[in-house]
Formats: sequence, structure tokens, C-alpha cells
Amino acid sequence: MSSEPLLTLSGVDKTYGEGEMAISVLRGAGLTIGRGERVALVAPSGAGKSTLLHICGLLERPSGGEVMICGETTSTLSERQRTMMRRHRIGYVYQFHHLLPEFSALENVVMPQLIAGQTEKAAHAKAMDLLETMGLAPRANHRPAELSGGEQQRVAIARAAANSPDIILADEPTGNLDPTTSEKVFLALSSLIAANDAGCLIATHNHELARKTDRIVTIEDGRIVPATL
Repeated sequence: MSSEPLLTLSGVDKTYGEGEMAISVLRGAGLTIGRGERVALVAPSGAGKSTLLHICGLLERPSGGEVMICGETTSTLSERQRTMMRRHRIGYVYQFHHLLPEFSALENVVMPQLIAGQTEKAAHAKAMDLLETMGLAPRANHRPAELSGGEQQRVAIARAAANSPDIILADEPTGNLDPTTSEKVFLALSSLIAANDAGCLIATHNHELARKTDRIVTIEDGRIVPATL
């Protein structure tokens, strides 16, 4: 693992609302994730898991503190710069795949590459390689509705990895899958993290899955602390 973390949160606060209506979700939260590291985030509903992932993924700005991506501070970046950093350095996997229904599996993985400026030929080649890794090459031309839940989620993982991000954020990636399918999806995600030497933060309620990661953390009183299951 590289000595420099891919993701660093320092003293991160997040408050919604003002005055007596203010709700403090994160209070001085800190976290680092290095290359090749899979970190599970296990916490009760309402503890701030999704908020934390959104802040890590530059989808929300913290109320205070700093988020660093690959050693670069993000608090002073413009919205356009944050968008570019998300596009090239961060991959996101949701609980519900959010694949574009009118496009094939292949086209769904090609799309983020074209948006990032890749040529169509190179994007198609990379997409096929990723689908091959996911065991989905024979399903490349199928639309999401023609795929099983596990297959859809593996396409979503391939899409998240399409631009070779340094960090993959996964929000309940196996939340709506049965245990056997969850295992396959987790192994697929792990293989891509290893292949890209990326870091990964996985928010999950699945304790069995969490135990297979490199480290488990939780949120207590707005802070990120180590956890054991």
C-alpha cells in the first residue's frame, strides 16, 4: 500500500438546518483509506452513513473540516473542479444499480468513459474487459431488465470502475440481494479494487460481508470510530 492515503477526512462536521432546528450529523469525523484497502462502514439507520459517503464522494460539502482526495484538498475547489475530480477519481455503487434502462450493459459501462473524454473504440474495449472480469461478457448486449439483480449490480460495479477511479464508494451494494448473490457481487467488487489498487468504503448492514473487509468502522456521536462485529 502507498503511504499516502487516497481518501482523508479531517475534522469533518455536517449540520443540517440552523438554530434550534439544526441537526448535527457528523462532528469532527476523521478517516483515512489507503490503496488496496477495503473499509466497511457499519452503523444504524440515521447515523449518517449516506451523508458520509456523499461528502467523501464530493456530492455534498461538509459544514466544516477537510476532505482530501489523493492528497489534494477539496474545500477550495469550484463545483466544476469537484465534478472533474468525481469523474476521474471516484466511482460510486448504489444499492439500486441505477443503470440506464434503455442501454445495454456494455453501453452503460461505456457511457461514463465517453463523458470523461475517452474515444468510443477505447471505451468499448475497456467496457468489454470489465464485463469479462465480472463474468458478464455473454450478457454485454442485454438491457438491465433482461439481467438478474446480481448481474445488474455487477454491471453497476463495472460502470463505477470504468474510469479507473482511485476510490470506490459503495452504498449498500448488496442490500437487496440474497446471500449467495451478495457473495458473488462482493468478490467482484474486491477483484476490481485489487486490480486497480484502489481504495474502497462500503456502507453495509451485512455483517458477514463487513467481516471480509480489511477494516470496520462505525459512526458514534458523529465521529468515525473502529468497530468489531
